[in-house]
Amino acid sequence: QYHFVESGGGLVQPGASLRLSCTASGFTLENFAVGWFRQVPGKERERVSCISSSDGSTYYADFVKGRFTISRDNAKNTVYLQMNSLEPEDTAVYYCTANLRNWGQGTQVTVSA
Repeated sequence: QYHFVESGGGLVQPGASLRLSCTASGFTLENFAVGWFRQVPGKERERVSCISSSDGSTYYADFVKGRFTISRDNAKNTVYLQMNSLEPEDTAVYYCTANLRNWGQGTQVTVSA
């Protein structure tokens, strides 16, 4: 009865910015912590950032600290990931989840000079 839709990816040059969106349907996202993950072919999916459902506390992987910011808009049932100073190694498919089981189709981020 529910799913996620990720959007906002694209092809950008190093140093550029993108804002990813994760919108949930079929349930109220504000009741859940939400995480952003990314994956490249042949590698395990890795956690990028998370935001809590209550106090708004956040987590960032070391490789994105100072560059990425996670936020949420409960009225829109959406969680965002603002990505600045993008690097080629950020190239991946980005997914969001509230339970590590249900995922959207992902949005492709490609950073290339």
